[in-house]
Amino acid sequence: MGSETTTNHQKSFTMKTTRWILPVVALLMGALVVRSVVAARRGKKDKRVELVVWGIWRQEGWNKAYAKFEEMHPNVKLVLSTTGGRMDEQKLMCAIAGGAPPDVVNQDRFSVGGWAARGAFIPLDDFIERDRARGDKWAIRPEDFYPACWNEAVYKGKVYAIPNTTDDRILYYNEDILRREGYVDKNGNVVPPKTWDELKAYAVKMTKRDAQGRITQIGFIPNFGNAWLYLYGWQNGGEFMSEDGTTCTLNDPRIRDAAAWVTSVYDALGGAQKVNAFTSTFQGGEFDPFLTGKVAMKIDGAPYAINTIATHKPDLNFGVAPAPSPAWRLKGVPDEELKDFPNRWLQAHPHLTKREIRDKAPFITWSGGFSWVIPKGARHPELAWEFIKWMSSEEAAILMNDAEARYNRSRGRLYVPRLSPNKRHNEIVFKRFAPQSARFQRAFKFSIDMMQVSRFRPVTPVGQLLWDEQRRALDQAIYHALTPQQAVDIGTRKVQKQLDYLQRRVVYRELNWTYPLLGLLAFVLFGIVTVKPRLQAYLRERGKGPEKAEAYAGYAFIAPWLLGFLLWTAGPMLASILLSFCQYDILHPVKWVGLDNYVDLFKFNRAPSGLEANDPLFWKSLWNTVFMVFAIPLNMAVGLGVAMLLNAKVKGLSFYRTVFYLPAIVPVVAAAILWIWVLHAEFGLVNVTLKPLYMLLKDFPLIPAFIRDKLPPAWLQEPMWAKPALILMGLWGAGSGMLIWLAGLKGIPQQLYEAAQIDGASQWQQFRRVTLPMLSPYIFFNLIMGIIGTFQIFDRAYTMTDGNFGPVDATLFYVAYLFNQAFRYFRMGYASALAWILFVIIASLTYLNWRLRTRWVFTEGGEA
Repeated sequence: MGSETTTNHQKSFTMKTTRWILPVVALLMGALVVRSVVAARRGKKDKRVELVVWGIWRQEGWNKAYAKFEEMHPNVKLVLSTTGGRMDEQKLMCAIAGGAPPDVVNQDRFSVGGWAARGAFIPLDDFIERDRARGDKWAIRPEDFYPACWNEAVYKGKVYAIPNTTDDRILYYNEDILRREGYVDKNGNVVPPKTWDELKAYAVKMTKRDAQGRITQIGFIPNFGNAWLYLYGWQNGGEFMSEDGTTCTLNDPRIRDAAAWVTSVYDALGGAQKVNAFTSTFQGGEFDPFLTGKVAMKIDGAPYAINTIATHKPDLNFGVAPAPSPAWRLKGVPDEELKDFPNRWLQAHPHLTKREIRDKAPFITWSGGFSWVIPKGARHPELAWEFIKWMSSEEAAILMNDAEARYNRSRGRLYVPRLSPNKRHNEIVFKRFAPQSARFQRAFKFSIDMMQVSRFRPVTPVGQLLWDEQRRALDQAIYHALTPQQAVDIGTRKVQKQLDYLQRRVVYRELNWTYPLLGLLAFVLFGIVTVKPRLQAYLRERGKGPEKAEAYAGYAFIAPWLLGFLLWTAGPMLASILLSFCQYDILHPVKWVGLDNYVDLFKFNRAPSGLEANDPLFWKSLWNTVFMVFAIPLNMAVGLGVAMLLNAKVKGLSFYRTVFYLPAIVPVVAAAILWIWVLHAEFGLVNVTLKPLYMLLKDFPLIPAFIRDKLPPAWLQEPMWAKPALILMGLWGAGSGMLIWLAGLKGIPQQLYEAAQIDGASQWQQFRRVTLPMLSPYIFFNLIMGIIGTFQIFDRAYTMTDGNFGPVDATLFYVAYLFNQAFRYFRMGYASALAWILFVIIASLTYLNWRLRTRWVFTEGGEA
């Protein structure tokens, strides 16, 4: 009788609740509709055309230029966003693929070739020719731009971007330090290095160490600043791509030799590990190591590095010079031509072609920068072109520099103008806005002059991949993970393979969607046939009246979630299965490749040194992740240990629980930044605390020599210690599992311990024979969740390595590699194959643990 009354009350409560909730939901939906209508009517009052611009800068000068454009076009409203352009590939790709791109994008110029190859940007040649024919006062003239800037925006003979900023790489040196070390001529003038050999000798001599052998000042670091293998390879006469852009030549012997020279400099300074441990102390702004005297010389971009000095330390006694070259470039060049380079040298060789200047100049540099582009599908291309013309005009350049100069003067700062890709603009800006300081004026003028001998990164559809591989090759070489030859060979093969696909040397047919759709229809019909009888049977069991109405109400309430699950979870999962057998870059049709993606992942090729993985980074990322899986028992043990301490009957238990749990709720990014300093090689809390232990271990003969030599650990700069560093950080967050362990300990009947004590069991025996068996369900749960979580590790490594997953890919985990393939290179098919391999691995390990649980997992009723 009581249960029947309870059931009636439950039915009554459910029906009342349903009658109350439905009107409330209807009211909320009505309110949202009314709000949308009101907002739409307000929007109609503003008749101006919205011009959407992504990736803009928000400095004073740029803001003035945007405002002036709106003033000149009263019918236009600029919708500006600082995101989506520049190097934000994901947002831009989604917008173009979704048919809602912006009208103008401020895009990193070296990536324009890759986007143009995908058909993502529209060519601008027709606009340029039309304006020149009309005599438009703001017509874009290619001859006004530096070749290094203009040519970087040209892909297969068509112009896809208009350069808006640029820079070049020059040598900055601290005159006081060089003077102190005796690098002066007979007149007492500081003499910077001119050749690679001199640069290396300067670097070693000006590097200082304390009593413990730690670097306190360094002469020069090849990869600190903005040089990269690009500069050293070009200086040595190498080329990264063939003239026709169809062949990657990263393994050019001259580039290999350049990488070997860079490696020799690191070795002379004590090795990449020690140098990078020192660089991990570096900060920006007023604490820039060049400003504080920690670095005597650096190769960096101009004029932004000049602006940093002007802003934070205008009294710094610094000088600028061309980046030193290999000795062969200077052979036979008179000293007079090297003075006031490049002007005197160019005057002495007036008939040289651009190619001859590139090959014969004693010094060279390279330039980067950004540019304006119009994406495919832009709603207002004509208006977008008007905006680009205005932002590229002489009037806009003067307006922006005038605003910036006034802004800096109002704050008592020296103003150093930006370097324009337009030669005429630089001449005008230098005359009107050159820095008042003679030292800064010379530096700025020198950066302008060096644009005459500047190179630019290859315009290729694989520009991003080539950039990553040249960085990776140099990283592997300086850490001696590979020889320079091996490093550039592997990078070359990876880039060339992608080039071959893009050039359709490997031809795949377009996917016929008939078969996938028929398969999906069959799957849906199978689901209906399977589910419908069970649903009908369930409804029959519920009978008629309130119970049946309640069942229908339940299905109605879960319908939104179910629909969302089918559309946004199950749908993409099914699509990813199909895509794993395809080639797909979002913008082009899907092409069927069969098992090629999987074959490429697991394939091994014959090489002179033996078998070599077709995709070594796949195996590297998998091993890195498996290594972290081995740390799961340690993490579980720490969590259990903390829980056992908190299970003791002590005062302030709630306080201790809170303290131990707090790290688990700290945002991962904040925790990662904190641990970068905790794990600092020289003054981090871990190394400072464990210093006495390191001293003991260094003299302990049973410790392998390769470990003793790496003490104290350079946690995030040494490949051997990078993964243990992340494991150590993970232990700090063991408090999240501690609560589960604590709940399990509280659930163990006390009489089991009392019986064990009566039988004479020790504390260890009680733990082994009572605690662990009773906690086995919790061990099983934490083990499964730990495996799933570890195979998805990403955010800690990304934050602590600044997105590089170094050193030498030591923290490139599986999901990070998958992310790069999908959202950096847009190889969606390849990434889908990686995702399903990950699914199979996790599912297999979970199933294995599930099958083995009967041997060791115990429940209240006995074994599981």
